[in-house]
Formats: sequence, C-alpha cells, structure tokens
Amino acid sequence: MLGFEVTLWDYLTFIAAALAGTAFVVLLLWIAGLPGQIAIARKHPEAEAVKIMGYAGFLAVVPWIQAFIWAFKPTDIVDIRRFPREEARAIEEDIARLKGEADTKQAKVPAGGKSAPDSDTTP
Repeated sequence: MLGFEVTLWDYLTFIAAALAGTAFVVLLLWIAGLPGQIAIARKHPEAEAVKIMGYAGFLAVVPWIQAFIWAFKPTDIVDIRRFPREEARAIEEDIARLKGEADTKQAKVPAGGKSAPDSDTTP
C-alpha cells in the first residue's frame, strides 16, 4: 500500500483517535442533556419540554441557552384544572416517568375490584 508499512504504533494511534472521538461525542450528548437533567432534579413541572429543547436546540446554541435558563427558572404553578395536591402528585409522577423509575406509588386494587379510599379524603 503505497510503500508504507502499518505497524503496531499506527494501530494504537487509530484506536486512540477512535476513543477520543467517542469521548467527544459522549461529552457533547451529556452537555446537550444537561438542561433536562437539571429540570428533572429540580422537579420542574415542564421538565420534559426542557429536556427536548436542550437536545433540539444544542446545535443552534441560543435555544440550548434558553433551555438552560428555563431549567433554573422558579415555577409557581397556577392550574385551575387540579387542586394543588393533585398537581403536585401529577408532577411527581411525570418526574418519576422521566427518571425511568417504576411507579410504585399507585394504589393496588383489591380482589373485589374497588380501590381503597385515600387517607386524606372524608367518608
């Protein structure tokens, strides 16, 4: 091949270059997902949107910066569809789903088919 001999050092150089390239790509993906991870850790009610905006806006930079700021933005939830306890429970379920945790908080249905009443409700 063009009069050159490929030696062990050439193969080691190729392996080192491949490892450096892989590490660079992994680093870029970690940085792109950083706003989403921060939003999940801070229990942001719109953590999934922050996560998507972090990945989608990474190459354009400005949307990624907006997602990063959005992840730290304090949120006051005003939702007239649910009471505050229900809203907090829904946010906790969304965060657990985004983290990939199993939903262990759901009430188990007894054999009779009716679910047990909540402890904070009155009869």
